[in-house]
Amino acid sequence: MQAGLQSVGGATVTLNSVPVVVNALGTVTPIATVTVQSQISGYMTNVNFTEGQLVQKGAPIAQIDQRPYEVLKAQYEGQLAHDQGLLSQAQMDLKRYETLAAQNSIAKQQAEDQVFIVQQYEGSVKQDQGLVDAQTLNIAYCNITSPVTGRIGLRLVDPGNYVQSDSATGLAVITQLQPITVIFSIPEDDLPDVMPQINSGTKLQVTAFDRANIKQLGVGNVIAVDSQIDTTTGTVKVRAQFDNADYTLFPNQFVNARLLLQTLENVVLIPSSAIQHNGDVSYVFLVQNNVAHIHNIKPGVSEASVTEVQGLNEGDVIADSSFEKLQDGSAVHITKQVLLPSNNESDAP
Repeated sequence: MQAGLQSVGGATVTLNSVPVVVNALGTVTPIATVTVQSQISGYMTNVNFTEGQLVQKGAPIAQIDQRPYEVLKAQYEGQLAHDQGLLSQAQMDLKRYETLAAQNSIAKQQAEDQVFIVQQYEGSVKQDQGLVDAQTLNIAYCNITSPVTGRIGLRLVDPGNYVQSDSATGLAVITQLQPITVIFSIPEDDLPDVMPQINSGTKLQVTAFDRANIKQLGVGNVIAVDSQIDTTTGTVKVRAQFDNADYTLFPNQFVNARLLLQTLENVVLIPSSAIQHNGDVSYVFLVQNNVAHIHNIKPGVSEASVTEVQGLNEGDVIADSSFEKLQDGSAVHITKQVLLPSNNESDAP
């Protein structure tokens, strides 16, 4: 035993719950990112949005000059009316020929030929109707609307420009922000704890923190696990969905994701700083009757500044500082004591 009394800090072993979490780096990934393209060619006459605006699905974004398509539609409507008139005349002739053929007043071949003439005009009318419908659709395409609800980015085309349907740049990019997802990777060794819960329909909670791992940005749930493991890293990708009600999660933002696997109830907790190591052996200095004894333990889950251990009992007192002064059998004096929350304290009114 060392001569003299050693002053050390201490901590009392408590029983409490501790979450089992997997920490990972993730990227905020929108569910939908759409580059708005014009489906027809023409001059852009108006832009109905401001950069960075939140737009609803179906909201007008831009207007293309529709007059050329209105002119074509009128032309095809005229052709349609002309062919409809010819069809009606051919149908009347067919009825008349069928009556005369039944009376043997004309050759049957004439009535039979008239059937095919009617079919030809019917085809012409359908073709004309298709051309009219195509121009109606083109006119509708002149009014470009948002395909999703989200935030619109910087304008890529200005009013007055001639836009084409095969343009590679598009008019603008709209990103869906609510809900939004975070994709992160977890080690394949955690899959046996994750997949049974996913398969049973359990919603695993994921908490997103900023890049400094300080500010909480949102709480969501796992919605999908990738179908295969990345053999180069031994990890699998997981997607979690967040409501993002206050828009704190921003597309392509790097975040820290914490996946909650389970919560261990009524387990022995001690300060992580109290655990010492000698090779593969973990131990603490257990204080009994003002004497410190080396006591082997088995550490488990760590969360924040506490660790779940086996080998100690609730109420035990352990040293939490000045380890360089201690050895097995040292006489000690507890100068200050770390207070850990216990189940009894958390249940107290």
